Formats: sequence, C-alpha cells, structure tokens
Amino acid sequence: MNKKSLWAVAALTTFSAASTFAADLPGKGVTVTPIQSTISEETFQTLLVDKALEKLGYTVQPIREVDYNVGYTTIAEGDGTFMAANWKPLHDNMYEAAGGSKKFYREGTYVTGAAQGYLIDKKTADKYHITNIAQLKDPKIAKLFDTNNDGKADLTGCTPGWGCETALNEQIKDYGLTDTVQHNQGNYSAMIADTITRYKEGKPILYYTWTPYWVSNVLIPGKDTVWLQVPFSVIPGQKNADTKLPNGKNYGFPVSTMHIVANLKWAQANPAAAKLFAIMKLPLADINAQNAAMHNGQSSEADIEAQTNGWIKAHQATFDGWVKEAAAAAK
Repeated sequence: MNKKSLWAVAALTTFSAASTFAADLPGKGVTVTPIQSTISEETFQTLLVDKALEKLGYTVQPIREVDYNVGYTTIAEGDGTFMAANWKPLHDNMYEAAGGSKKFYREGTYVTGAAQGYLIDKKTADKYHITNIAQLKDPKIAKLFDTNNDGKADLTGCTPGWGCETALNEQIKDYGLTDTVQHNQGNYSAMIADTITRYKEGKPILYYTWTPYWVSNVLIPGKDTVWLQVPFSVIPGQKNADTKLPNGKNYGFPVSTMHIVANLKWAQANPAAAKLFAIMKLPLADINAQNAAMHNGQSSEADIEAQTNGWIKAHQATFDGWVKEAAAAAK
C-alpha cells in the first residue's frame, strides 16, 4: 500500500473514531437552560458548569437571569434546567416553597466555606470597643453610622428577593434594633459602592456582605473592617437555630454551602449531567479572585469567558476528570 493510501486509511479511521465518539456523547440532542440570579458575579460558576455540559455533548442555551425565587419556580416547573448558586441554608425557604426534593435534584456540594454577616470599619470598632451588633441598641453608638441624620444607624443591607433581606429584617427585630438601625435595601452594588466611598473618606461604615464576593477583597476583614457578633441565633423559619461556630463565636449566619440544583425529572433522564452536578467542586478562593478581577474592570462577557477558560486550563486534569466520570455514569 502506498503512502497516499495509508494516509487515506488513517484519516478515515480518525474521522470514524471522532464520529463514533460524538455519537456516544450522552448529552447529544439534549438542550440545557441555565438559570442564574441577576448577580453577575455568579456567572463564572454557572459558565464553568455550562462548559462541562458542552463537553458531554449537551446544547447549552444562554444563561437566563432572574430573581432567585423565580429561578427556583422556573426550574421546578421544567422551564429551566439548573442553577449553580443554591445557598444552603439561606435559600431553604425558597427551595422548599418551590417543591423541595420532590421537584429538585441536589447532590454534592459545589462550594464550601461561604460566610456572611455584619461588618463595621476597624477604626470605629477599636475606638468604641464595638464587637456585637446588639451594641447598636445604644442610640449614641448607632448615631456613629448615621448617613442621613435621622438618628439611626444606616445598614448597607440586601437586595429584595435575595433571601438575605428576610434574615436581616428578622434579626434586627429580634435583637431590639428597630428603633436604632435602618436596614437599607435596594441595588446592593450601588449601595456598597457608596459605603466604600464613605470608608475612603474616613467615615464609619456598617454593612452586610458575604463570601465569595469581591467586597472582602476591597474592605479586608481584620485590616480594614471587623465582623460583628450577634447576641443569639436567629434564622427565619427555624426554631432553636444555632449559628454559633466551633470556636464559640456567633456572627449570625452559619457557614454556608452552595449547590448545583436541577430539575429532578430532567436529572433522572440525564444521568451524565446529574453525576456532573454531584461531583463538581469549586474553591471559594477561586471565586473570590475571579470576582475581584470583575470589580477591577474585567467584567465583560468576553472577560468572564476568558477567566472561565483560564480556570479550566489551569485545572485541566480536574475538569477532564469530571467529564470522564460523568460520561461513565450514562453507560
């Protein structure tokens, strides 16, 4: 056989193998609709799942951005496939209201060690020895954080619909802070930008935030700010709530986890994707770093795409391992 014939046979064999592999992809012909909140910093963790699904052959639609409660309902009804930012326990009420385990598939833990709570600037904390949110019952202490001269401390709080606003409102009421603390709700990005400006001007600040998120890369706890403890545990809808840490400190929220939650029937019909959702794990520090890059101006769709591809390249063996294990689950 001459060289030209050998090349032809080799090319045909390669094409045949590639075609067979493509035909064997478990997601071939199946469409995925990713759901995400309007928090653009969640796009990285959603896009990472998208890219793994694409490697399995799934056709992934553009991410649909909706409020969390709408997202859970959409997935429960089968009009959306998955969400990569199911906070536990923060979203428990929304999750259960939309159908809980009868409607959703939730296996594995995508992100661990997520924290949230109240912080103030370290200068004010040290000067007035403030360590606990309950100290703001004192009108003199509360007035330190008054930004509009109404006599109340202004708390940079939570965007309505995120779930955290319910927790903050209930805690403020139960801690007896209604008369001295105003929970400001609205566009969090705009509110925290104003808070950071106040900090740079040397003024006292009081705010709520969470990790993973870029805020703690700008207002660094321990250096610029301090976490405030709470007098006792309060979690909406939970009796005998316990948010105390093993070291005895209590910041008002348990250390949370984030999960990939999907429509149950869809997951049952797509074992490869279900396995992928269960095994993917993303370090919280990596999300913080990506979110910080977004805050520093690298926040376009192209930027986030490049950041996600960069993460995959830096963790190629891990990523390929997820895809391989997921594909095997379909056989």
